Amino acid sequence: MRRHHKLTDLLRVAGLARSTFYYQIQATQRADQQSTMEAKIRVVYDEHKGRYGYRRITAVLRSSTEEPVNHKCVQRLMKKMGLRALIRARRRSRHIPGMSDEHVPNVLQRDFCAAAPNQKWSTDVTEFNVNGRKLYLSACMDRYNGEIVAYRMATRPVFELVSGTLEAALSRIGSASELIVHSDQGWHYKMQPYRAMLARSGVKQSMSRKGNCFDNAAIESFFRHAEGRVFPP
Repeated sequence: MRRHHKLTDLLRVAGLARSTFYYQIQATQRADQQSTMEAKIRVVYDEHKGRYGYRRITAVLRSSTEEPVNHKCVQRLMKKMGLRALIRARRRSRHIPGMSDEHVPNVLQRDFCAAAPNQKWSTDVTEFNVNGRKLYLSACMDRYNGEIVAYRMATRPVFELVSGTLEAALSRIGSASELIVHSDQGWHYKMQPYRAMLARSGVKQSMSRKGNCFDNAAIESFFRHAEGRVFPP
Protein backbone atom coordinates (compact mmCIF):
# COMPACT_ATOMS: atom_id res chain seq x y z
CA MET A 1 0.00 0.00 0.00
CA ARG A 2 2.93 2.35 0.64
CA ARG A 3 3.60 2.33 -3.11
CA HIS A 4 0.26 4.08 -3.67
CA HIS A 5 -0.23 6.04 -0.44
CA LYS A 6 1.94 8.26 1.70
CA LEU A 7 3.13 6.79 4.97
CA THR A 8 1.66 9.76 6.85
CA ASP A 9 -1.82 9.01 5.47
CA LEU A 10 -1.57 5.30 6.28
CA LEU A 11 -0.50 6.00 9.85
CA ARG A 12 -3.35 8.47 10.31
CA VAL A 13 -5.92 5.92 9.08
CA ALA A 14 -4.44 3.23 11.32
CA GLY A 15 -4.32 5.58 14.30
CA LEU A 16 -0.65 4.76 14.75
CA ALA A 17 2.07 7.20 15.80
CA ARG A 18 5.14 7.43 13.55
CA SER A 19 7.44 6.63 16.50
CA THR A 20 5.43 3.49 17.28
CA PHE A 21 5.61 2.38 13.64
CA TYR A 22 9.40 2.67 13.47
CA TYR A 23 9.80 1.08 16.89
CA GLN A 24 7.89 -1.98 15.67
CA ILE A 25 10.07 -2.19 12.55
CA GLN A 26 13.25 -2.03 14.61
CA ALA A 27 11.92 -4.61 17.07
CA THR A 28 11.16 -6.98 14.19
CA GLN A 29 14.65 -6.48 12.75
CA ARG A 30 16.23 -7.17 16.14
CA ALA A 31 14.19 -10.34 16.50
CA ASP A 32 15.30 -11.50 13.04
CA GLN A 33 18.96 -10.80 13.86
CA GLN A 34 18.64 -12.69 17.13
CA SER A 35 17.07 -15.69 15.37
CA THR A 36 19.91 -15.69 12.84
CA MET A 37 22.53 -15.55 15.60
CA GLU A 38 20.81 -18.36 17.52
CA ALA A 39 20.90 -20.53 14.39
CA LYS A 40 24.64 -19.87 13.92
CA ILE A 41 25.34 -20.66 17.57
CA ARG A 42 23.41 -23.91 17.29
CA VAL A 43 25.40 -24.96 14.20
CA VAL A 44 28.78 -24.38 15.91
CA TYR A 45 27.59 -26.01 19.14
CA ASP A 46 26.38 -29.13 17.32
CA GLU A 47 29.47 -29.29 15.07
CA HIS A 48 31.67 -29.58 18.13
CA LYS A 49 29.31 -31.96 19.96
CA GLY A 50 28.61 -29.54 22.80
CA ARG A 51 32.26 -29.22 23.80
CA TYR A 52 32.47 -25.47 23.05
CA GLY A 53 31.37 -22.83 25.55
CA TYR A 54 30.43 -19.26 24.70
CA ARG A 55 34.04 -18.06 24.47
CA ARG A 56 35.12 -20.60 21.86
CA ILE A 57 31.84 -20.27 19.95
CA THR A 58 32.39 -16.50 19.86
CA ALA A 59 35.90 -17.07 18.46
CA VAL A 60 34.53 -19.34 15.73
CA LEU A 61 31.81 -16.86 14.76
CA ARG A 62 34.28 -13.96 14.67
CA SER A 63 36.58 -15.91 12.36
CA SER A 64 33.77 -16.62 9.89
CA THR A 65 32.29 -13.12 9.53
CA GLU A 66 33.42 -9.51 9.29
CA GLU A 67 30.50 -8.37 11.44
CA PRO A 68 31.23 -7.81 15.16
CA VAL A 69 30.19 -10.63 17.49
CA ASN A 70 29.81 -9.76 21.17
CA HIS A 71 30.73 -12.56 23.57
CA LYS A 72 28.15 -11.36 26.11
CA CYS A 73 25.45 -11.63 23.45
CA VAL A 74 26.54 -15.20 22.64
CA GLN A 75 26.56 -16.05 26.34
CA ARG A 76 23.06 -14.62 26.82
CA LEU A 77 21.61 -16.43 23.82
CA MET A 78 23.21 -19.74 24.80
CA LYS A 79 21.65 -19.40 28.25
CA LYS A 80 18.29 -18.68 26.65
CA MET A 81 18.68 -21.73 24.38
CA GLY A 82 19.74 -23.95 27.27
CA LEU A 83 23.16 -24.68 25.73
CA ARG A 84 26.07 -25.40 28.05
CA ALA A 85 29.51 -26.76 27.28
CA LEU A 86 30.11 -30.31 28.42
CA ILE A 87 32.55 -30.20 31.31
CA ARG A 88 35.31 -32.76 31.20
CA ALA A 89 36.55 -34.31 34.39
CA ARG A 90 39.54 -32.32 35.58
CA ARG A 91 42.75 -34.25 35.37
CA ARG A 92 45.26 -34.13 38.14
CA SER A 93 48.21 -31.98 37.17
CA ARG A 94 51.27 -34.06 36.53
CA HIS A 95 54.85 -33.17 35.85
CA ILE A 96 56.25 -34.80 32.74
CA PRO A 97 59.99 -35.52 32.83
CA GLY A 98 61.82 -32.94 30.74
CA MET A 99 59.08 -30.31 31.07
CA SER A 100 60.19 -26.83 32.09
CA ASP A 101 58.35 -24.87 34.78
CA GLU A 102 59.68 -21.56 33.47
CA HIS A 103 56.94 -19.02 32.74
CA VAL A 104 56.70 -17.86 29.12
CA PRO A 105 54.83 -14.56 28.54
CA ASN A 106 52.22 -13.88 25.89
CA VAL A 107 54.47 -11.84 23.62
CA LEU A 108 51.97 -11.55 20.75
CA GLN A 109 49.09 -10.22 22.89
CA ARG A 110 46.68 -11.18 20.06
CA ASP A 111 48.57 -8.99 17.59
CA PHE A 112 48.52 -11.60 14.82
CA CYS A 113 49.32 -9.20 11.96
CA ALA A 114 52.79 -9.52 10.43
CA ALA A 115 54.47 -7.14 7.98
CA ALA A 116 56.53 -9.88 6.32
CA PRO A 117 56.86 -13.69 6.22
CA ASN A 118 58.52 -15.54 9.10
CA GLN A 119 57.89 -12.86 11.71
CA LYS A 120 55.03 -14.52 13.61
CA TRP A 121 54.05 -18.19 13.59
CA SER A 122 51.14 -19.84 15.40
CA THR A 123 51.31 -23.53 16.24
CA ASP A 124 48.99 -26.03 17.90
CA VAL A 125 47.88 -29.67 18.02
CA THR A 126 44.36 -30.90 17.40
CA GLU A 127 42.61 -34.26 17.57
CA PHE A 128 40.37 -35.79 14.90
CA ASN A 129 38.14 -38.84 15.14
CA VAL A 130 38.57 -40.98 12.02
CA ASN A 131 36.42 -44.10 11.87
CA GLY A 132 36.46 -44.38 15.64
CA ARG A 133 40.21 -43.85 15.92
CA LYS A 134 42.10 -40.78 17.08
CA LEU A 135 44.36 -38.89 14.69
CA TYR A 136 46.50 -35.98 15.84
CA LEU A 137 47.57 -33.07 13.65
CA SER A 138 50.33 -30.61 14.55
CA ALA A 139 50.59 -27.53 12.34
CA CYS A 140 52.58 -24.31 12.15
CA MET A 141 50.97 -21.26 10.48
CA ASP A 142 52.68 -18.09 9.23
CA ARG A 143 50.55 -15.15 10.41
CA TYR A 144 51.71 -13.04 7.44
CA ASN A 145 49.53 -14.88 4.92
CA GLY A 146 47.97 -17.83 6.76
CA GLU A 147 50.28 -20.33 5.03
CA ILE A 148 50.84 -23.66 6.78
CA VAL A 149 54.63 -23.71 6.98
CA ALA A 150 54.84 -27.31 8.20
CA TYR A 151 52.68 -30.06 9.68
CA ARG A 152 52.93 -33.59 11.03
CA MET A 153 50.32 -36.27 11.79
CA ALA A 154 50.39 -39.18 14.23
CA THR A 155 48.07 -41.63 15.97
CA ARG A 156 49.39 -40.57 19.39
CA PRO A 157 50.10 -37.07 20.76
CA VAL A 158 53.79 -37.76 21.31
CA PHE A 159 56.44 -35.07 21.70
CA GLU A 160 58.01 -35.96 18.34
CA LEU A 161 54.79 -34.85 16.65
CA VAL A 162 55.40 -31.26 17.76
CA SER A 163 59.19 -31.22 17.63
CA GLY A 164 59.08 -32.64 14.10
CA THR A 165 56.71 -29.88 13.01
CA LEU A 166 58.99 -27.17 14.40
CA GLU A 167 62.11 -28.76 12.91
CA ALA A 168 60.49 -28.98 9.46
CA ALA A 169 59.27 -25.38 9.67
CA LEU A 170 62.64 -23.98 10.72
CA SER A 171 64.44 -25.91 7.97
CA ARG A 172 62.49 -23.92 5.37
CA ILE A 173 63.85 -20.52 6.37
CA GLY A 174 67.30 -18.99 6.66
CA SER A 175 67.50 -16.65 9.62
CA ALA A 176 64.92 -16.93 12.40
CA SER A 177 66.29 -14.16 14.61
CA GLU A 178 63.18 -11.98 14.13
CA LEU A 179 60.70 -14.85 14.51
CA ILE A 180 58.12 -15.31 17.28
CA VAL A 181 56.49 -18.74 17.67
CA HIS A 182 53.20 -18.65 19.58
CA SER A 183 51.37 -21.63 21.09
CA ASP A 184 49.04 -22.54 23.92
CA GLN A 185 50.34 -23.96 27.21
CA GLY A 186 50.28 -27.57 26.07
CA TRP A 187 52.92 -29.78 27.63
CA HIS A 188 54.71 -30.28 24.29
CA TYR A 189 55.64 -26.60 24.14
CA LYS A 190 57.00 -26.62 27.71
CA MET A 191 59.46 -29.42 27.04
CA GLN A 192 63.09 -28.41 27.46
CA PRO A 193 64.18 -29.93 24.10
CA TYR A 194 61.49 -27.86 22.34
CA ARG A 195 62.61 -24.66 24.03
CA ALA A 196 66.24 -25.50 23.35
CA MET A 197 65.44 -25.87 19.65
CA LEU A 198 63.87 -22.41 19.65
CA ALA A 199 66.80 -20.90 21.53
CA ARG A 200 69.39 -22.40 19.18
CA SER A 201 67.61 -20.79 16.23
CA GLY A 202 67.23 -17.43 17.99
CA VAL A 203 63.43 -17.73 18.03
CA LYS A 204 61.38 -15.96 20.71
CA GLN A 205 58.69 -18.12 22.32
CA SER A 206 55.21 -16.79 23.13
CA MET A 207 52.41 -18.66 24.93
CA SER A 208 48.70 -18.02 25.42
CA ARG A 209 47.32 -17.27 28.81
CA LYS A 210 46.05 -20.37 30.54
CA GLY A 211 42.56 -21.39 29.41
CA ASN A 212 42.21 -18.51 26.91
CA CYS A 213 41.44 -19.85 23.41
CA PHE A 214 41.23 -16.34 21.88
CA ASP A 215 45.00 -15.92 22.26
CA ASN A 216 45.58 -18.55 19.55
CA ALA A 217 42.30 -18.21 17.66
CA ALA A 218 43.82 -18.12 14.17
CA ILE A 219 45.20 -21.66 14.17
CA GLU A 220 42.11 -22.98 15.94
CA SER A 221 40.02 -21.54 13.12
CA PHE A 222 42.24 -23.35 10.59
CA PHE A 223 41.75 -26.65 12.42
CA ARG A 224 37.97 -26.16 12.41
CA HIS A 225 37.90 -25.58 8.64
CA ALA A 226 40.28 -28.50 8.05
CA GLU A 227 38.06 -30.83 10.06
CA GLY A 228 34.97 -29.75 8.11
CA ARG A 229 36.64 -30.31 4.72
CA VAL A 230 38.72 -33.42 5.34
CA PHE A 231 36.45 -35.19 7.83
CA PRO A 232 32.91 -33.90 7.13
CA PRO A 233 30.19 -35.01 9.59
